[in-house]
This record gives sequence, structure tokens and C-alpha cells, in this order.
Amino acid sequence: MRLRSTGMFLLLLGVLRADVQEEKVRAMVGSKVQLGCLGPEGSSFNLSDLMVYWQVSGSKTVVAYYFPENSSAVHQDSRYRNRAHLSPAAMKQGDFSLHLFNVTPQDAQTFHCLVFCKTTLEEVLKVVVTLHVAANYSMPVVSSPGAVPQGSELTFTCTSTNGYPAPRVYWINRTDSSLLDEALQNNTVSLNARGLYDVVSVLTVPHSPHVDVGCCIENALLRQNLTVGSQPESIVGVADRITEHPASPTEERGSSVLVILAVLCVVAAVAVGWVCRSRCPRGYAGAQVVTALHQLPDRA
Repeated sequence: MRLRSTGMFLLLLGVLRADVQEEKVRAMVGSKVQLGCLGPEGSSFNLSDLMVYWQVSGSKTVVAYYFPENSSAVHQDSRYRNRAHLSPAAMKQGDFSLHLFNVTPQDAQTFHCLVFCKTTLEEVLKVVVTLHVAANYSMPVVSSPGAVPQGSELTFTCTSTNGYPAPRVYWINRTDSSLLDEALQNNTVSLNARGLYDVVSVLTVPHSPHVDVGCCIENALLRQNLTVGSQPESIVGVADRITEHPASPTEERGSSVLVILAVLCVVAAVAVGWVCRSRCPRGYAGAQVVTALHQLPDRA
């Protein structure tokens, strides 16, 4: 039986069934990825008698295909045109993998690879590949409340952008690493123009001294957990860790120089005393040492 048109072949794809290989692949947004569809090792194929077809599962979306009598991309969905390719040279060796470039969040789909013998309609190969797409979230930015009256609530805002898939957002008490009640936070997660997620989380807690909280953005697919802490300067207790009259670097260097000079004077006085003890009268040598000690700079 010979197929008279490409359209007839596409209709038959929904009828034919066979054993299916299933694979899972992960790719980053903007990268390129290869979705594997491999025949038996060491096999070779005559492309003039093969039909290869890649389709999004559960839809009529054509990702890429190969028909000997039709090399155009007229049936290919516009979202994959110039991005999804098959390699004829590789297909001759049994490699029917799909090469997908510039991966987007919308490519997170399950794809079917179907390979048929054109003359007999015998199914040569069927593979299902699920593509998981991910993007790293930006490092969270946490804004702290300004000066607030005693007894008022404290509000913290955490922002992170351009991630995929949707994140888990939570806050922790950094003093003991415990999770804060989710009822205290209000999260807004939205898709931006790039198809990636932006998140804004607002935490409201009662005013108390020494509050130290952290915002956590978790991307489960990438096993990524970004945590940023914030301890507002307005909270009571921060100022008491500041030195009241800190010494400037210049004053510290001057104090060190005086100490060194004092030590050198003492050493010189002792040396002079030792020399004079052997050459001068005892009373004179003792007077020299006492005079030198009295001339040492006063560090107080």
C-alpha cells in the first residue's frame, strides 16, 4: 500500500500503536537541546523508503518531519520553523533525534517521534520524549522597613525575576532557621513578556527587637534555593553593637608608633647603662638610665 499524500499519512498517525520508548530531557531557556530517537545500534536505513515525524503529544502541532517526496516545511508549526531540525546524514545511521534551538518555556511539552517504512507502513520506531524547561531566578532583593513606631508591624518585600518554572517562596527566621507561617506572607507570581516568572513576596510580622528574617526562592526543577536575609537598621538593638567612639585608622597607627619608640628607648637606655657600668663611675651610669626612663613618652 502506497500513501498518495502527506495529509493521509498524518491522519494515520493517530491510529497506529506500538511499544513506546519514553525519555525525559531537561534544557535551559535559550539553549539548544537534542531529543533522542535512536534505532537499533549498528543499523542503517534507506531514506527514500522512510517517513519520520515529530509531533507534540495530544495535539496536531507538527514539530518536524521528513518525507522523501516532500522536503518543504509546509506542515511544520510556525513556532518551530527554523528552530527544529532533523539530520538526514544521522538518520541514515538510525539517529532520528530532533535538534531544537533557542529553547523557550513553551517548549516544555511531551513529544512523539515516529518512524515508518513508506512502502509497508510498518512502524520502525516510536519514542516519547518529555522536555522539562528551566531558567534560573535572579538573586532575591529584600527591602526592609524604615523607622516604625514601637508596637507597629514590620513589612519586608522580596523580589526575584526571570525564572522557570513557577517557584516556591517562603520566609525563615534566621535566628533559629525555622519556617515562618505562610499566613504572614502575600505572594504575587506572574508571567512576564519573555514567558518567565517574576515573583514579589510581602512579609508582615509584629514589631520586635532583633528581627532577622530571610527570603527563600526555590526552583525545584534545578534544585536551586536562593536565600537573602535582611535585618533592618531601625530595629532596636542594632545600634548597641556600634562602638561609641571608634578610633580612626590614623590614631591607631600613631599609637602603635609611640609604643615602638618607647620600647626602643628602653633598650637604648639599658645598653648605655651596661656600657657605662664598665667604663664610668657607678653613680653616673645609674643616673643615665633613670633619666632615659623618665623621658619615655606618656601613652596615657
